[in-house]
This record gives sequence, structure tokens and C-alpha cells, in this order.
Amino acid sequence: MPELPEVETVRRGLQPVMEGAKILKAEARRPDLRFPFQPDFVARLQGQIVTGLGRRAKYLMADLASGDVLLMHLGMSGSFRVIKPDNDAVPGEFHYPRGKDSAHDHVLFRMSSGADIVFNDPRRFGYMKVIARNALEDEPLLRGLGPEPLGNEFDASMLARACAGKTTSLKAALLDQRVVAGLGNIYVCEALHRSHLSPRRIAATLATKGRKGVGGGEPTDHAKRLVGAIHTVLNDAIKAGGSSLRDHRQTSGELGYFQHSFKVYDREGEKCTTPGCGGTIKRFTQNGRSTFWCPKCQK
Repeated sequence: MPELPEVETVRRGLQPVMEGAKILKAEARRPDLRFPFQPDFVARLQGQIVTGLGRRAKYLMADLASGDVLLMHLGMSGSFRVIKPDNDAVPGEFHYPRGKDSAHDHVLFRMSSGADIVFNDPRRFGYMKVIARNALEDEPLLRGLGPEPLGNEFDASMLARACAGKTTSLKAALLDQRVVAGLGNIYVCEALHRSHLSPRRIAATLATKGRKGVGGGEPTDHAKRLVGAIHTVLNDAIKAGGSSLRDHRQTSGELGYFQHSFKVYDREGEKCTTPGCGGTIKRFTQNGRSTFWCPKCQK
């Protein structure tokens, strides 16, 4: 599943050809993806100007001049590609040639910018939905999402308050989209390693304990280190175009390459890269997901 850096990379790739342009033609080439398209899906998009292209957690959000918002989720294998008449750019180092089979090209947007934007999704776990902007707060897909980890509101104090009293593992808490939005398995493993915190640590240890029910809930040094690590790993991943382990491609067709910078993820049996550690990366199953960590330097 693409995580925040992959979705942000796609947003930045679409922004130059989508933002400020009119959707001259919208085409849904099948009745559904993960969910059925709304009966008026095409009608609410065609002829509309995209006034802004943003991201919320793992969702892309295109603001339309009509007051609607096009909500887009990549699912497991969804990707966008931008086709221009003069698109003769030289592929980058991590270019991945896209298949010519158009059977999985399910949605097309023809933009006044001169670009065709095609959504391809072999597994059809992605989805799109048009929502009135004034109804976003009540939208079930968005309701209850926690703060953006790269937003100004997300800091050690906020994370400590969200984790105070939680008896779940620290990794499980970070994967809870109500605690912080957009983090997934890869970047949680990486952030925990960079902050030297065990994925098995109890989430409540990010907050101080009060005395006799009074006070407490302040961020510990663990919380401060973890927030710093989350910021660093996400920003580094965005700069690298995300991680391409299986399906993620940038809109240009290039692979992201942050996977070449992984410290623990998918490195079972390799030596820990923490200076002076000398430990070995281990893997275990946690909440149904593979967790990679160094038992020696993550406590």
C-alpha cells in the first residue's frame, strides 16, 4: 500500500498539469474500482477547473471550481501517468518502462493543459469519489483521521497526548490513522529504528505519568526523538520519490528509490547500520505485518 511519501510524490507529479487546468473530458472505463463510481461521477468532473491539488493522509484531493472535491486513493497497485504530445523526456536512472496493455487504464482526464492523465490499477483496490467540500467533515473515508505528520500541529506534545494511557505497542499506535495520518508499515519501522525505540515498547511510555491522577501526559524524550525521526524519514523519502518495492511509480514512470536508504525494512539478517551497534536486523510478525528492527539498539 503506498504510504504518505509515495502519495505526496504523485501529487507533485500531477500538480503542474492538473492544477489550474480544466477537465475537458472525464472518462470512467468501467463501472467500478474498489467501489462503484457514483452515477454522476463524470458529469460532476467534466468542464470543471481544478483550483488546487492537495493531499490528506494517503488521499489525493483535487479542489474543483464547483465546490466539489475529487477524492482519489491509489489502493494497492494504482498509479497515474501523464501523457503529453511532446513528452520526449529522457527517462531517469530508476525509470521503469510502463506496459503497453491498456486493459487496466480505468480512468482518464483530458486537461486543458494539454496533458492526458490516466489512472491504471490492475488490482482495482483504488477508488475515486466526488464530495462536496462542505460535506468533507462528515465523509466516512476521512472522518477520524489524525494529524498530518508533516503538519505544523504534529509535535511531541500532540503525539504524547494521543498515546497517553495506551497499552498497545508503539508500532500499533503509529499505524493507527486516528493517532497520526498517512504512516504505514515501512516508515514506522524506519522511524522507530532512527529513534532507537522498540516496536514492542508500550505506546503510553511516550507520555509522562501523573501522580495520583494529577498531571502527566507531557512528552518524554522518547516522544521528542520519535517525532524528529518521523519528520526526517518522511522528508527524505519524499525527496527520493518514495519507495518502489512492487507497484509504486512516479507519474513520469520513474521508480522512487528510498528503498536504497532503508535502515531496517526488508533487511532481515543484515548488520545494523547504527554506528557502534553491531547488532543484526530481525523480523517478526506484529499485528499481521512484518516488523523489522534491531533488538540491540532499539529499546
